[in-house]
Amino acid sequence: MGKILCYVYEEMADFEITLLLHRLRGAGGREIVSISEDTGSITAQSGLQFLPDRRIREIDSLEDVEALILPGGPINNEQNEICPLVSELAGRGVLVAAICFAPQFLGRAGLLRQYKFTTSCSPEKIREQGCEDPFFWENYVPRRTVVDRNVITAQGYAFVDFAAEVCRYLHVFADEQQEYELLGQVKEDGPGI
Repeated sequence: MGKILCYVYEEMADFEITLLLHRLRGAGGREIVSISEDTGSITAQSGLQFLPDRRIREIDSLEDVEALILPGGPINNEQNEICPLVSELAGRGVLVAAICFAPQFLGRAGLLRQYKFTTSCSPEKIREQGCEDPFFWENYVPRRTVVDRNVITAQGYAFVDFAAEVCRYLHVFADEQQEYELLGQVKEDGPGI
């Protein structure tokens, strides 16, 4: 099994990824590697502090990377060091999973013209922040989660659904019973993207 990279940054919404990382590490047996621009202390929205394992620019091999997890956080047009990694991993067919406002990184990496997505962000919120809009709204789908090939996106409030979709994609669950025991839900039949 490969490594799971998780991007951590100032004011990230850590609650959106906690369940997912717990399940990936525990039931999934995956190694979680936190990455950031620097390895100094990062304060999340919860007030918890994180110390990243590696700098983005020091990642020397992507061969054993199974997924990149992107938690939500504030819109920030200056936060672009992660974007080339997002683009490279997606181009290799590696899972890129982004929740809440994190699809902004996919947008700035140029992926949202090729993938359907969802986000908790809105054009109004972006205007309020005075930021450049990174989203390609023609591909926006107003759903809790959207799975389009190797990209999974979710609304921020849908963090359990997000965890379930990522775990399904990475074949963490042995069966529906284990999925129910670990997340309390099973996939509903419905239209896919």
